[in-house]
Amino acid sequence: MSAKRKGLYAAKVKKATQMLFYKRHAKPGVKGWELHKALGADYPKVLDVLDDYLKPLDMQVKTVFEEEKTPEKPTVEELDKASFFIALRDVAAKDKLMGWRIDDLAGLAITISYIISKKGQATRKDVEKLLGEKIANWKVSLNIDRYIRHGYLTQDERGMLFLDWRTRAEVDQKKLIDMLLSAEKKSEDAQEQQSIEETEAPDVNE
Repeated sequence: MSAKRKGLYAAKVKKATQMLFYKRHAKPGVKGWELHKALGADYPKVLDVLDDYLKPLDMQVKTVFEEEKTPEKPTVEELDKASFFIALRDVAAKDKLMGWRIDDLAGLAITISYIISKKGQATRKDVEKLLGEKIANWKVSLNIDRYIRHGYLTQDERGMLFLDWRTRAEVDQKKLIDMLLSAEKKSEDAQEQQSIEETEAPDVNE
């Protein structure tokens, strides 16, 4: 988009910024239909301009659709039903701002991945058991409560855990799964190599 065209959107970008940064609901973010009503039918282009302005600040406009699968070319109707957030582009920067320990973040990654593998839901009991194998037992329940409090997970009255708005807004779920699978494969390869070396090692007692 040219600089001249961006200038035409200045007032709308200002309005969009106010709507996205100001928390108007229990959860952060603004629905597409609200932006449509306030900015007009070209609000997706307005958000593109805002996204460009946010890049130097290492921030971005994030879109979260109702369906877990993100449409390749979303229609205006699909965008109207989606939610829009301001999020950090750099995950490392986000982690520093959160002030979480690396094991807390690892626990979050494991939890999200496990819930994804269970088709979007898992019992808290099962998640606690899984995390108990990775982090100190006394931290397990505290961490799950923290993930819920920060909007990464939500829990229903049956004790079932689901991915909440923040996971859908900030976490690239496919990239996370690929990263964990890659790490698991490297671990298996290392164990296999160690086993081979131990088998081939000469017996010092001979």
